[in-house]
Amino acid sequence: MLRKIYGSGCQVRKNIDDRFDSRLDKAMKPEVLFLSAYTALLSFVFVGTTAAADSKLEKAVRDADAEWSKVAAAKDLDKTVAFYADDAVVLPPNQPAVTNKDGIRNLWKGFLDSFVDISWKTTRLEVAKSGDMAVLTGTYEMTMKDGSKDKGKYCEVWEKKADGKWKVGMDMFSSDLPAQPASSPGPGAVERK
Repeated sequence: MLRKIYGSGCQVRKNIDDRFDSRLDKAMKPEVLFLSAYTALLSFVFVGTTAAADSKLEKAVRDADAEWSKVAAAKDLDKTVAFYADDAVVLPPNQPAVTNKDGIRNLWKGFLDSFVDISWKTTRLEVAKSGDMAVLTGTYEMTMKDGSKDKGKYCEVWEKKADGKWKVGMDMFSSDLPAQPASSPGPGAVERK
């Protein structure tokens, strides 16, 4: 029976598009191609704009931190302390946290009186997606008045204030040098004879 149908020349051929809804013809239309290309281009522009904005924010924070280092090296107490936010916290090594501007001023006055030179450099910077906070880590070096040198690391949290200026909200630093042994026994320690 199959032979008769095929042999008779009554063969009916169907177009593959009649049996399947492949949508290839529609996808290849110029309007759809243009819309797809436009969407892809718009995505690249958005990503490029975001990256440019991030670079601008990073540069602003790096520049502020570099300026702060220069001001501290010049031993300008007022300008050095002005880089801190009003509610800033400083976490110095081997001391309690300093939680107000007067305490920060006194801390820096002691630093500025004790060293000949200080500098620090950012090694890593991350800006929050919100664009109003950044975390910096880096290294510092200082030479004390007695000629001894110190080097260490720091971590700063910078906040972008309503006026657009960046201020330090949290500052922590510590020396890379080994801790010095205590010169006298601590309270409650038994002295051996």
